[in-house]
Amino acid sequence: MITFIGVRHHSPACARLVRETIEELRPAFVLVEGPAEMNARIGELLLGHELPIAVFSSYRDGERHHASWAPFCDYSPEWAALTAGRAAGAELRFIDLPAWHPAFADRSNRYADADQRYADVIDRLCREFAVDNVDTLWDHLFEVPTGPVEVKDDGLADRLAAYFDLIRGESETGAGEDDVAREAYMASWIRKTRKEAGDRPIVVVTGGFHRPALVRLAALPGDDDPVEHALPADAAGGSYLVPYSFRRLDSFDGYQSGMPSPAYYQRLFEDGPEAAADHLLAAVAGRLRERKQRLSTADLIAASASAEGLALVRGHRHRSRTDVLDGLASALLDEALDVALPWSTRGTPAPGSHPVVVEMVAALSGDRVGRLHPDTPAPPLVHHATAELERHGLDSDGSRRLDLARDGDREVSRVLHRLRILKVPGFTRHSGPQTGIDPEPVEEWSIARDDRRLPALIEAGGYGATIGEAAGATLAERVTLVGGDVEALAGVLFDAALAGIADLSAQVLDAIDRAVGSTPEMGPIGRVLEVVLALWRHDRLLGTAGSAPLGTVISASVARVLWLAEGVRGGAAPADLPRIMALASVRDALVHAGTALDLDRDAALGVAARLALSTDAPPDLRGAGFGFGWSLGADQAGDPARAVRGAFTPSSAGDWLAGLFALAREEVLQADGVLDVLDEALDAMGDEDFLIALPALRQAFEFFPPRERDTIAQHLLARRGIAGDSRALLRLHAPPELVAEGAELDGRVAGLLSREGLVTT
Repeated sequence: MITFIGVRHHSPACARLVRETIEELRPAFVLVEGPAEMNARIGELLLGHELPIAVFSSYRDGERHHASWAPFCDYSPEWAALTAGRAAGAELRFIDLPAWHPAFADRSNRYADADQRYADVIDRLCREFAVDNVDTLWDHLFEVPTGPVEVKDDGLADRLAAYFDLIRGESETGAGEDDVAREAYMASWIRKTRKEAGDRPIVVVTGGFHRPALVRLAALPGDDDPVEHALPADAAGGSYLVPYSFRRLDSFDGYQSGMPSPAYYQRLFEDGPEAAADHLLAAVAGRLRERKQRLSTADLIAASASAEGLALVRGHRHRSRTDVLDGLASALLDEALDVALPWSTRGTPAPGSHPVVVEMVAALSGDRVGRLHPDTPAPPLVHHATAELERHGLDSDGSRRLDLARDGDREVSRVLHRLRILKVPGFTRHSGPQTGIDPEPVEEWSIARDDRRLPALIEAGGYGATIGEAAGATLAERVTLVGGDVEALAGVLFDAALAGIADLSAQVLDAIDRAVGSTPEMGPIGRVLEVVLALWRHDRLLGTAGSAPLGTVISASVARVLWLAEGVRGGAAPADLPRIMALASVRDALVHAGTALDLDRDAALGVAARLALSTDAPPDLRGAGFGFGWSLGADQAGDPARAVRGAFTPSSAGDWLAGLFALAREEVLQADGVLDVLDEALDAMGDEDFLIALPALRQAFEFFPPRERDTIAQHLLARRGIAGDSRALLRLHAPPELVAEGAELDGRVAGLLSREGLVTT
């Protein structure tokens, strides 16, 4: 005899039904929807943990990385099946596909309800029962008894079966391919167990959506045993128990499955609806008072009376969760709300929710955190991380100041950065190098114990057996996720340097090459090239100098910037500093890595020469192109003084000079006659033209640091035979634009006076 029980995940009513059914039937086998790869380790689940806990499963191969959780709390029907089944002496089996199977590729939670599959049916039922959503509907139908008479056997099993038959039968979308694969696999387990059990009873506990299909499939003839799904040879993965929390179980916090407000349903499961309602009122009152919210005894009396009235009107023998919440809202909120109450919908509270409402939702969530039994096996990463923390004295609260120039401190820094990359809580970096050329080699960290550390390490164990291996795999995944965002890619590469992960896989390098090759703008690639070149050249602190992976990125970035530069067209336009600096980064790559990486210097100089002479390129790129060739000593660069003189038109002179100064600032200062030509060209400008050119000119000259500006000022004074402090030219008592406008106004006034004969010579 097979008894099928379809359940809603994390439903107290379903958990009680499962427990009572198993206690009554005392079956030989209890089959549970859950990861079949855990069958040999069900004993680990029953060691005596403090719930909630979860089975965390991970999978990683060359193309896919997947992680998922199968949570259990005291009121999970699956947990009730395991504990009651063990007490009855039954053999326990999980019968669903392994968590890493492609059928779960789009799920981070095995017990996700996927309500969208049957939203049409739920909507109709909600309208018929005059409730807001599936959670309120479920409470009304199953969790809180209705009607005037209290009976122990209220036909819950039959009502659940009718409900799920309706859901499955009238769903427009029905079961998808993934559901079909899972149900076929579960049915094969049921048929196998039926052969073994003979006349002995079997209880099957699965999600209610699957029950109708499993009843039908299990009745089909066939002696096929379940296919053994082994982890592919080229893949890494596994399943481990992790502590979980009520917060992660709460649909108000984004959980995909089951019931909201886990603290409320825990009390409902343990003590019944009346105690749960009283606890809800007390929890909300306590939380609001902790937050210094005004809440009087009269408010609570009003809320309780309102909840009692709502329960009576809605036909509930006891106050339900929404009865109490609506009662609290009516008593505590005296203004109109801009957004709907969270319990009238599903998902996280909407932005703009009233602060009191937010605290109410938080109070219902609870703060319980699970704890694993000390004998629970852990992945190798947990043991490696624990040993590394102890070895470096990082296993206690405190702060650390690390000098990255010292080998010992640099090793500690790498451990901390690897934990940071793995998102292990309790390790916070407050200061330190932000790029490969940052002159500050000191980091400041704070370390604090955190209850979330163990679950984070267990979950990170799916990436590798050591923190270095796991951090490297995490960075490889990030490279894939950022796609064509090369600025994010630069951050990934710098994290790799900080963590001392120099060897990235060929797949990662291919992803980097594709990202750089598909980026449509020069600026972002230039920023990546600047960071990577600095790390490749002289990053002795982080240990990345001369690394082959970074050399690959440099080569790809140089080629892409040059290709994009030659395709830029446009007339006079403000200087685009990111694209100018991208060309500067290419020039630096040729100077410092050209020979080692076999960069094509002649091809780069050819692009620069064509840019400098192009009538279609914008002025900043023409100036940058000329400066590129000049700074590299190219013969085709031409006469600098002549080039400067030819570029001097008011509307574009400053933009052209910005490109020139960014690429050839030192050459401008050292060349004979160039500053003189600049002085003459500026002096020849009329006041109106100078005012037009001034903003771009100021931007261009900002490429010179203060000491070099002083050199230019001294040259200008000497050229005029003036003896004095050059710093006086660099300091104005008013903004330069205001001085220029004043000079223009003086000129216009002088012209007007002369025209009217009011000035005598």
